[in-house]
Amino acid sequence: MLSNNWIPMAVLATILFVCQVCCGAESIAVESWVSTVDLRCVLAPQPPLTFREKKAARAVAIRVDNTKTYQTILGMGSSLEHTTCANLWRLDPDTRAEVVERLVSPDNGIGMNIMRICIGTPDFTGEPWYSYDDMPAGRKDEQLEHFSIEKDRAYILPILKVAREKNPNLLFFASPWSPPGWMKTCDDMIGGHLYPRYCGVYAKYFAKFIQAYQAEGIPIYAVTVQNEPGVNKREDVLSWWYPSCQWSLIVDEDTWGPVPLEIMGHAERDFIRDHLGPALRNEGLTTKVWCFDHNFNNLWYPRSILSDKEAAQYVDGTAFHPYGGKPSDMGAFHEEFPEKKVFLSEGSAFGIKGAVRIIEYLRNWASSYNAWVTMIDSEGKPNNGPFKASKTCITLDAATLAVSYNFDYYMYGQFMKFIQRGAVRVDSGELSPQLAHVAFKNPDGTMVLVVANPAESSQHVAVAWNGLSIETESPAQSVATYRWPS
Repeated sequence: MLSNNWIPMAVLATILFVCQVCCGAESIAVESWVSTVDLRCVLAPQPPLTFREKKAARAVAIRVDNTKTYQTILGMGSSLEHTTCANLWRLDPDTRAEVVERLVSPDNGIGMNIMRICIGTPDFTGEPWYSYDDMPAGRKDEQLEHFSIEKDRAYILPILKVAREKNPNLLFFASPWSPPGWMKTCDDMIGGHLYPRYCGVYAKYFAKFIQAYQAEGIPIYAVTVQNEPGVNKREDVLSWWYPSCQWSLIVDEDTWGPVPLEIMGHAERDFIRDHLGPALRNEGLTTKVWCFDHNFNNLWYPRSILSDKEAAQYVDGTAFHPYGGKPSDMGAFHEEFPEKKVFLSEGSAFGIKGAVRIIEYLRNWASSYNAWVTMIDSEGKPNNGPFKASKTCITLDAATLAVSYNFDYYMYGQFMKFIQRGAVRVDSGELSPQLAHVAFKNPDGTMVLVVANPAESSQHVAVAWNGLSIETESPAQSVATYRWPS
């Protein structure tokens, strides 16, 4: 069960004063919480520790240095895509509100504060795939007269409104899996390419979506142009079809095909530069644009966008997925374009190895982290797409509608509940084979250190900071969070 025994800063200051009186001026109280894979501990408060001016008895593995700073954190969360929202909608209103609160509330939950949502349907849904302007085969709607978010009113918008109620500081960024089929070379949402002649219309489609959601009380913080723009599932076997659109260069209106790597990304570059960026600006919309939204190992794609100054002026940063390449590729890309942020926009991390993975993302300059599919039922439904989500941080029993909170829910909380929006990552030294760690300074002045121990045995933890040190034990296969005033 999620513990609410959080110590307010005023109380923490009193503890600090008592420690200073009893132990000397150079001592600082440290709060800590632990979650273990076996669920014996779940965000469990630990006995208090004290930073003291003494040499650690054993070698110091972690040296926190808040004079060395890195990226600022925008937020951490998951997704409220159609599968998750549909499962939440199956619950009675009181239970639904409780589950959403446990996801997004910083006080009564794990504090998810940024959520990915979908522009139309993604692959994970239980209903026929749709865009906001579907037309019968062979018909067009170049004036977007039939544009409508009406289908989202069934359960998507109601869930998003509950989430905003439970956390008014919750941010949403949105991604399309496909433009309307009539804009594409295949006249379908599955696969194909966007016709260049519809780039201006598609930019207006984005603006209309943002405005329609804004009118519903759901502001859109950022959009990505396309989920996984290198994918064209129409080229694969029928059982693997799902909404997608490959953003490659089209030579003319009727010719497309394999594109050399060095020019992949040019279509999205031109769309952002000549259409989407100007359209959002002309409409007075402050929604940001994140480019790419695909794997670490395809850096030539976002490089072609950010290397163009006219396109780059409209781009806040680059969104990444972790299904190809290494987190260090994202870090290297940030070094190449240091004035632009990098975001981990999709990639669920599971188990204790998942905690280590999230630490890797954060240590490689990610300003955000978002899991993908927050809640699936015990039968893996609803899901019309080819990909299975056997694990999510919460699970709905398909028969009883009981909600289970899995280790990953608490593991996410070890990060999300304590790392505030606006936190700045600080140096914590090199990683060891035994312990993964990452440190931050929060806007409220507190320091936060997250330590993951993937080993099947407990590990000694010695932390040095500002000439002080603490020593403790990290349980086997656990994630621990330490917090103290700076």
